[in-house]
Amino acid sequence: MSTLKVAIVQAAPIPLAIGDGIEKAVRLAREAIEGGAQLVAFGETFLGGYPLWLDEAPGAALWDHPGTKAMHRILLEQAVVANDERLLPLQELCDESGAVISIGAHERIRQSLYNNQMTFRPGLPVLDHRKLVPTHGERLVWMRGDGSTLGVHQGEWGKVGSLICWEHWMPLARAAMHNLGEGVHVAAWPTVREEYALASRHYAMEGRCFVLAAGLVQRRDDLFDGLERSGGDAAAKELIQAIDGEALNRGGSMIIAPDARIVAQAGEGEETLFADLALGEIGQGLVSLDTDGHYSRPDVFELRIDTGAKDGVSWR
Repeated sequence: MSTLKVAIVQAAPIPLAIGDGIEKAVRLAREAIEGGAQLVAFGETFLGGYPLWLDEAPGAALWDHPGTKAMHRILLEQAVVANDERLLPLQELCDESGAVISIGAHERIRQSLYNNQMTFRPGLPVLDHRKLVPTHGERLVWMRGDGSTLGVHQGEWGKVGSLICWEHWMPLARAAMHNLGEGVHVAAWPTVREEYALASRHYAMEGRCFVLAAGLVQRRDDLFDGLERSGGDAAAKELIQAIDGEALNRGGSMIIAPDARIVAQAGEGEETLFADLALGEIGQGLVSLDTDGHYSRPDVFELRIDTGAKDGVSWR
């Protein structure tokens, strides 16, 4: 294949109410696929919504905060789990269309939550990528991932992988993904503000790959709506009411070529962004820069990656 049609679904999640969010994601992904997209990307934690209250609600990080505890309980109750039957419509959509869908979710493993950018692919199990380091206040919500979910999907048009948010400022994580030979990379963000756009464009240039920088549109009213759908809670509602402002995540998604130029860019509202990627640009760019090949110094630098799962408990 010489051309790949891709789409970023820049949309508002249905926070907290993950079942309803899956229904919305299936509808929007289907529309993008019907528009010709062979790869569809959603932003960080589209399923469950980004935990905006950590940054926006005064006091949310205080010890024993009633609203923060209530939000955490709801996320645990709602989060996706291994072999979650609620996700079957996304898998079925991939199977019937042949398209690939990358979408973020809150995932529960035992009693902990993870930030997982899941890649659904036709006829294959979901490819997980769990965020290696939750950023700053996110550590109140998410556990750290491990090297077992650093991977790529091999499509007929090439390889696609993903990193989440500030992982794009982890040089060794970038080097690991470049070594896997991505042709297309999904950079999942809550919103693509200026510095996030810079990181995404740098990744494209450094990795000589196309980058889909996917952001969300999220408002305070979305939190109220999702809270009501998930059963409501007085303390959680009070926490949301303390947030100052309405529009909190403003989209800004973009599709970037291997030379760092912006191919397509979204505004601040809900929209689906399309682009046709000329895959030959990857090889053309490698002539001058291949950070995993002729522009590396394996005699000077060595990167070792542990891909073993770190469950913390070994039953013998």
